Amino acid sequence: MTGLPGTGFLGIDHPLILVRNLDDAIARFASIGFTMAPQSRHPWGTSTCIAIMERSLIELVSIYDEEKLDLLPAGDFRFGRFVQQHLAEREGISLTALNSDDAEGDATAVILRGVACQGTIAFGRDVIRHDGVPDRTSTTLKILASDDLPRLSHFICQQHRPDLIYVPKWSQHANGAQHYSQVTILAEEADQPRVRSRLAQLYGSSAIFDLDDGFGARTGRGSYVVTDRRGIEARYGTLPPDLAAGTEPCYVAIHIKVDDIARAKAVLSANGINHRALDGEIRLPDAGTFANVFVNFTASGAVV
Repeated sequence: MTGLPGTGFLGIDHPLILVRNLDDAIARFASIGFTMAPQSRHPWGTSTCIAIMERSLIELVSIYDEEKLDLLPAGDFRFGRFVQQHLAEREGISLTALNSDDAEGDATAVILRGVACQGTIAFGRDVIRHDGVPDRTSTTLKILASDDLPRLSHFICQQHRPDLIYVPKWSQHANGAQHYSQVTILAEEADQPRVRSRLAQLYGSSAIFDLDDGFGARTGRGSYVVTDRRGIEARYGTLPPDLAAGTEPCYVAIHIKVDDIARAKAVLSANGINHRALDGEIRLPDAGTFANVFVNFTASGAVV
């Protein structure tokens, strides 16, 4: 695949959706119109399945080998162990990948603004190309885990062989998915200054904008929106028990831009998926069904 577009500065690439039963989660996300690629494994003991969009992914992550969880550390950060610890608490998002064409340079930029970088993980996996030739992916991660806001941790992700990731046959989705337009964060009013500071360190203070019930931050692709529990429930519906029981800021919703909202609605209706159709948007209120994530489809990139 050639002619891949470059990325904007640290656009939303893929929030990692941690799940306890990967096969079940794959079936659920397939039922809302995502084409799921074959399962694969990370060298640090986690298993994964992705739906490939435009320089972004839906990624479901579980654990296949607890003996490997401490492999490939980045300083004191161990990717597999981080997943295990957060998954033991509940399913859901606790890390978000930010896409990059220059992981070293982008990491330097955010470090200068005060973001802690635990280190680098470089890895690859063997693949068979569409022409039958063996090849190997190459990926660099810069870990930006937050001790203060652990469920709002990030990592910079640079794919050195994007042609082996963004494979056309895995990039066509019945729901017309294109890329992330928004990720929504739940943070109570007392916690919002810390979240605002975190996002300003990542993207600069000029990226921050205010909303009636919170604030947001623009990225190279898509925006973060931050609001409290009342704001979340007004937008999406009742929080599932696992999210309602939590007290720390966390990711709770993803918005996926689609090329035709009617097409996405038809898939949901055909598969009997509970959904609410709004003006130019579809919201799935059953976050518990999708690993404690409210999934939304939108015809635009507008912040809501």
